[in-house]
Amino acid sequence: MADLKERLLPPKPASSINLRDASYRASASGRQPFQGVDVLGLKKRGQGLRSWIRVDSSGNSQVIEVDKFTMMRRCDLPARDLRLLDPLFVYPSTILGREKAIVVNLEQIRCIITADEVLLLNSLDSYVLQYVVELQRRLQTAGVGDVWQSEGADLNRRRSRNFDNVFGNPSPDDLPFEFRALEVALEAACTFLDSQAAELEIEAYPLLDELTSKISTLNLERVRRLKSRLVALTRRVQKVRDEIEQLMDDDGDMAEMYLTEKKRRMESSFYGDQSLMGFRSNDGGLSASAPVSPVSSPPESRRLEKSLSIARSRHESMRSLESSTESIEQLEMLLEAYFVVIDSTLNKLTSLKEYIDDTEDFINIQLDNVRNQLIQFELLLTTATFVVAIFGVVAGIFGMNFAIPLFDDAGAFKWVLVVTGVAGISIFCAFVWFFKYRRLMPL
Repeated sequence: MADLKERLLPPKPASSINLRDASYRASASGRQPFQGVDVLGLKKRGQGLRSWIRVDSSGNSQVIEVDKFTMMRRCDLPARDLRLLDPLFVYPSTILGREKAIVVNLEQIRCIITADEVLLLNSLDSYVLQYVVELQRRLQTAGVGDVWQSEGADLNRRRSRNFDNVFGNPSPDDLPFEFRALEVALEAACTFLDSQAAELEIEAYPLLDELTSKISTLNLERVRRLKSRLVALTRRVQKVRDEIEQLMDDDGDMAEMYLTEKKRRMESSFYGDQSLMGFRSNDGGLSASAPVSPVSSPPESRRLEKSLSIARSRHESMRSLESSTESIEQLEMLLEAYFVVIDSTLNKLTSLKEYIDDTEDFINIQLDNVRNQLIQFELLLTTATFVVAIFGVVAGIFGMNFAIPLFDDAGAFKWVLVVTGVAGISIFCAFVWFFKYRRLMPL
């Protein structure tokens, strides 16, 4: 990975190193650094340049520095589309099809895909570097496969093409360049989100099991943080899924993303117009010496030109319709495959959220059970306190200062205690029976 960073990142110029050393020496000597240098002017001139990684259709990569307006003119994009790729702003996942480019903002992968190249913001993120490496590998592998097919079995290639034409299932190698780059971006984003979901699952299930066995403030705090991460990850996965589903539902957006076909169509129409202009010039040169009659019928050349243009327009329209239908099918199958992957990741997160909800319900049930036990104990304690208060009432009555014959009897105190105790126990048992009868306490 370090070799890849050194190869992709631009080397540090020697002037900047010397300038840095000079500034250190100047500050050490007590002088003001950057004397005589227009720092503000340098900042104004270089503030729009950004480092981009360019990968062409052959798999070759290079680092270029382009400002924002040059990139807008190069890819024919508005400023708001480039703002989606700005790392300083946080935008949800988006896939936009434009006239000459596809703007992709999927998690860490932020790139512009054209019919001939892929432009990524130069980043030190490992997922961006993995995307570049994987894209180069696939493009170079596809190029080697094309060379091998062109040098080898032509008959097998014709048979495979006829088979594809009959059954309408083109091979994956027939995908245009922009779809290959989009496929790698979708795969990188889906893999990244699925790996985060797997890590969250590995961390979540033991923590939830520990919480069910031991309810503590520390475990509850850990579960709260886990749930916050789960909600954020679910929102990101849901946005990617909705974006893919929205593209699959709109045939116009999918047809707009077929950049290679649009480029080929524009080139063919351009060459057709050039040939038509040449035919007109030749026709004008030949008919310049012929006599012109004001009442004669239109020349045969003009009739032929008109018929040729009508036939060509019909042929181009039919061919564009067939190619657009085929491209929609190709892109739809591609998006459907990764829609299944991202939907599976979303199902994992949904199952994890349901498990967390079930754990919360179980904890609430446990807490309610403990609360009910405390209420029952408090009820028994209150009843016992009432029974003990009966002894206090009897003691208060016999503690008054008046003379009665019961005070002269030696066994009267024992009988008072026995009668009071039996009455208190009877009252306590009556309360307990009443609580069980009204189902206030378990039987």
